[in-house]
Amino acid sequence: YVEHKIRRYGFHGTSHKYVASVAADFVGKNINELKIISCHVGNGASITAINGGDSVDTSMGLTPLEGLVMGTRCGDIDPAIPIYLQENLNMTSAEVNTLLNKKSGMLGLSQLSNDMRTIEDGIIKEHDHRAIRAHDVYAYRIKKYIGAYAAAMNGVDIIIFTGGVGENMPILREIVCSDMEYMGVKIDKKENNQWVGGTLDISAEDSKVKVLKVQTNEELMIAIETEKIIKSLPKE
Repeated sequence: YVEHKIRRYGFHGTSHKYVASVAADFVGKNINELKIISCHVGNGASITAINGGDSVDTSMGLTPLEGLVMGTRCGDIDPAIPIYLQENLNMTSAEVNTLLNKKSGMLGLSQLSNDMRTIEDGIIKEHDHRAIRAHDVYAYRIKKYIGAYAAAMNGVDIIIFTGGVGENMPILREIVCSDMEYMGVKIDKKENNQWVGGTLDISAEDSKVKVLKVQTNEELMIAIETEKIIKSLPKE
């Protein structure tokens, strides 16, 4: 930790910060009063627990490999698997790295593609069992992290879906949020299927937790943070 800087860095921080701020404004509350779970779901994906405006946990670690199943990344696995691959399959560390980062995840599970659009087509048009299995695992991992982070924060006020997949796949949002009534999460299926940009409230009227689809804007967040830094610099 001290010498080699091995620690949990997390990723997608710019996106998580932006959508959390937008969500707080949308519900008309100060972010310091809210418990938010932000799900940035794309070819790369991570979830962050935000309590009072501060990130208290995030699914990615030292590298982007940890956490959710992603397009080509495996996400959480038994730490002994790389050792097993090297000892029993005679794979080099470089080969293991390529396998876990470039050939696993949705590509490995579906054997079709790392692109969720292709996998969704495989489910709808072909009823491909590999695509169905991959999609089920993908959604399950997201649901699992949401549950864990709600427990870690002793509740949740807002769940956010963002990123290429999170913003554009209503069926994924529906599956992830299904059977979560016990924690006050209910979505409005009609609203969930609306194709609109910006921010969309997809939670049902009687949902205790706000579920939002928020269009991320990392470039704008970078510009805002840069402006803050520039303004904080001492004037010559």
